[in-house]
Amino acid sequence: MIFQRALRREMASAAGATFTVLFSISVTWTLIGVLGKAAGGKVASGDVIALIAFAALNYLPTIVILTSFISVLMVVTRTYRDSEMVVWFASGLSLTRWIPPVLSFGLPLVLLTAGLSFVATPWAQLKSSEYVDRFEKREDLQKVSPGQFKESASANRIFFVEGVAGEKAVVQNVFVNTVDEHGTAVVVAREGVINIGPKGERYLVLKNGRRYQGTPGQSDFQTMEFESYSMRVTPRSQDLDAERNINAVPTMELLADNSNFARAELLWRIASPATCLILILLAIPLGFVNPRAGSSANLIIALLIFFSYSNMVKLVEASVKQGKASFVMSWWPLHLIALLLVFALFAWRLNLNHRYHPLALLSALKRNRAADKKAELK
Repeated sequence: MIFQRALRREMASAAGATFTVLFSISVTWTLIGVLGKAAGGKVASGDVIALIAFAALNYLPTIVILTSFISVLMVVTRTYRDSEMVVWFASGLSLTRWIPPVLSFGLPLVLLTAGLSFVATPWAQLKSSEYVDRFEKREDLQKVSPGQFKESASANRIFFVEGVAGEKAVVQNVFVNTVDEHGTAVVVAREGVINIGPKGERYLVLKNGRRYQGTPGQSDFQTMEFESYSMRVTPRSQDLDAERNINAVPTMELLADNSNFARAELLWRIASPATCLILILLAIPLGFVNPRAGSSANLIIALLIFFSYSNMVKLVEASVKQGKASFVMSWWPLHLIALLLVFALFAWRLNLNHRYHPLALLSALKRNRAADKKAELK
């Protein structure tokens, strides 16, 4: 019990340090991306903090998986490096005795990963999509900053406003350049406001202005003055509710959807806790290191295994999404192969006659020391 408590405490300390580093990197990377989108006018500047929080929540399952894997691996590697594992084996204890304390530490992380994957991440995806869609569906005129030219979502209009006044965001001194099948039209007005039609369509109502149509000097050039002029600013495609991202669909709704995209997303959500559990077990035999050598090689191998595992899951997900493989025959083979790899590594480490087993290394060290002493006596 003392050993298990000490081991769990050490793994928790390693997990805290690893999670802090990984989470800081992900938040910094997300911050750069979101600020770039805000500067480019793709998201509202007031939504930056919320979007960063949602993006960080989306990264949490991967961060928790990698944190649990690295923390167990670091603790096992330290015991080998400090020759504690040699004493462990010399006392007649097996490597499998590490499984209960490691699982007692890792199972809460597996459950956390499952909760994030099945509940929290879809909710974060949904809220993030709502924020982005709300900004995209805003009227083109409301996206314009005073004193700046702004292209519309349909790429056929350019807006310019001098200022915004009043609680209803009435824009003043409006310039609108429109290019359509009838040619180029320029509209200037003293002020404008957004009105909503009976079916939810949005119109820009300009007041006290002029409209110029055609090419100056040509016979078809037209000029007119108006007191009130309305133009539609919402594309017809935006009137309909946008199709939700499949990543944002709740898990219960996903279970009722038989489409390939839904099955592929469900496969990904199932893979997260399964990957977390298998990698935690894999870290026990993978943590072996020669006490006389460095301890960084197995960490590099562990990272390669993690990214290879994640990429293989992505490949299987893509196959299901494209209809090349069925969900029933795709969600479990990869995890079964990884689990068999865990059993094979445990069997390898438990083979006392293997040249890289810690007891064999201990015997080799003793023989080398004895040979050195004989050489010194001679």
